[in-house]
Amino acid sequence: MTEDNKTVLYQCGQDSKTETNTGDPVTTEVIRSALQSAANQMCNTLTRTTFSPIVYEANDFCVALYDKNICMLSQAPTLPIFLGTMNFCIEGAIEGVGGVEALEPGDVILYNLPYGTGSHAQDVAIVMPIFLDDEIVGYSCNKAHWYDIGAKNPYCTDTEDLFQEGVMFPGVKIFSKGKKSEDIFRMVKANTRAPEFVIGDLHAQISAVRAGEEALLKIIKRFGKDTFDQCVQRMFDHSEVLIREFIEQLPDGRYEGGSTLDSDGIDLDKAIDYKVAVEIKGSTVRVDFSDVPDALGGPMNCPFPSTVSAARVVVGMMLGEGGAPTEGHFRPLEVLTRPGSIFHPLPPSPCYLYGWPLMNAMETLYEAFSKAGKDLTPSGCAGDICAVQAYGIDDKTGEMFFNGYALPTGSGAQITKDGTCRYVPGLARSFLPSAELQEAKFSAFHFRRWEFREDSCGPGKYRGGNGIVYEWELTNDARLISTYERTKTASWAQQGGLSGLPNKLELEYPDGRVESMMKCTGLPVPKGTIIRQYTGGGGGYGLPEERDPALVRKDLQEGFITEEHAREHYPHAF
Repeated sequence: MTEDNKTVLYQCGQDSKTETNTGDPVTTEVIRSALQSAANQMCNTLTRTTFSPIVYEANDFCVALYDKNICMLSQAPTLPIFLGTMNFCIEGAIEGVGGVEALEPGDVILYNLPYGTGSHAQDVAIVMPIFLDDEIVGYSCNKAHWYDIGAKNPYCTDTEDLFQEGVMFPGVKIFSKGKKSEDIFRMVKANTRAPEFVIGDLHAQISAVRAGEEALLKIIKRFGKDTFDQCVQRMFDHSEVLIREFIEQLPDGRYEGGSTLDSDGIDLDKAIDYKVAVEIKGSTVRVDFSDVPDALGGPMNCPFPSTVSAARVVVGMMLGEGGAPTEGHFRPLEVLTRPGSIFHPLPPSPCYLYGWPLMNAMETLYEAFSKAGKDLTPSGCAGDICAVQAYGIDDKTGEMFFNGYALPTGSGAQITKDGTCRYVPGLARSFLPSAELQEAKFSAFHFRRWEFREDSCGPGKYRGGNGIVYEWELTNDARLISTYERTKTASWAQQGGLSGLPNKLELEYPDGRVESMMKCTGLPVPKGTIIRQYTGGGGGYGLPEERDPALVRKDLQEGFITEEHAREHYPHAF
């Protein structure tokens, strides 16, 4: 990382600290596969032992293994927006406990400081140094979303500083030399509204890092440290070569993308415009976040590690031809930011809704890259997870209920095919549980409708994916939290295609009154209120008049579009 008085330039992948990569190529592939299997094993351990549906159903977590130099060895394919943030978590956790010198075998560290994790405080990291013969050989780590972390509300859209966003653990040992810190566990339990879920998830995360420790040591012992190090270096170098070869095929230049956020969560009437740029030079890509607004007064700020993650994910998804990502994939990538800005906030700037500018930034980067080549990216999606949560005290059980999931939007069309209809930006493996399962768990909800949103797809030679309509009724008084974003800005399109519909949220109260909503926190909502969630559609690709009439008729038959929509945008099909 290099700094001047105004900007920070970050090299996203570490250069080698091993001079040669003399590892045998066959052995290297065996080790690569073993490392990925180890990460998958960590993933399975966590999902099978965690208490929270947001982890085992929505996959709001990540697990990863790093080497002794904090270079990424492997990461399970869980939450894409956590890709590559764990190096910052490891570094922050180590610094919090006093540096590498303070680490001992059996240590497990709890860390959730947002400016180090890149997330809000609810995304809690667990870091475990891995020792072999009294020497650190790697790190096992994970990050998972806890139900509640003691913020001013169970979920917040209106925080004004970090201190409203929950309890902070800036690197504390919850196990020291293998001995459990009962005081820290008691502190965690005392600072959450959902102690059973949180303590259960904490134990699951600890089990997952221990599974990673066991698996990594098994690999190193099998091949020996020297062979392991050489093969890992060969793995990193191979990944780097693949990415650089792809980048070299792109035309040099500076390409810009822009977007608009609905609000900062405080001033709901003030939209936030921003631009980002992508600079391609030879085999290097620089993503420039320096020309963006100052950090906002509300929680729509994206901490630096997640800004880096946005660039890593976008470049990895477009250019990644080498399988599962490793440290080498990131070496050709640089990120330029300006400290004190929306994409590099400084303490105590709030950042509870970090994921929303992060998802928005990813879409903006795709738009910028699309100008470097028409077949590089799909058109834009609706750019949100359209999350609405309801919480309260269940009339039947007397216990607290809390419910809310990410909703899929329509993805953008591509150069050769339509967009998909179930796309959650940045949360590719997330999914909704069945309505029946949710009603079985919580008696406070009745689900009325779950279907495709007609006419939401952006017209084009290839249309965007449809959004959905998700309608549910409260059978219990509750308080509502809405994180709805991109209600004013539709998906972007390419090559003459048109935008899809933006996101939309409506409440129909028992008296028949209908109210449109965006962001809110703790809104009292009476029993009998109907919540209608409309997710946006993806942008089209190519001129609508070039669409195959047979595909138009198929969309009509399957209910993706109405006849009115078809006649307006595809008159040639009639």
